[in-house]
Amino acid sequence: MTTFDEREQAFEQKFVIDQELLFKSTARCNRLLGMWAAEQLGLSGDAASSYAKDIVAADVAAPGTGEVLQKLSRDLTDKGISEEVIRQKMGEFLLIAIQQVKAGL
Repeated sequence: MTTFDEREQAFEQKFVIDQELLFKSTARCNRLLGMWAAEQLGLSGDAASSYAKDIVAADVAAPGTGEVLQKLSRDLTDKGISEEVIRQKMGEFLLIAIQQVKAGL
């Protein structure tokens, strides 16, 4: 195997690892976001867990923040929570999720 082939293989492996980290972090972020939103909606226990799973599923069905943001905006508007606040929480929870995934939690 040439040096070029080894470097190419290393870059491919890094890409796979980075994509896995991104997927896990995004799913965890959405779960945390879903649990926060459930609390805002007055849900707890199994209802809160179910709601959080729905948020994760919304992202899997349509990857990206668009579908999740729209669902949360629809659900939280009556509680007086703006899209700006939801976006802020998304950022906060993404940082937490990345740290947790990197720590192996």
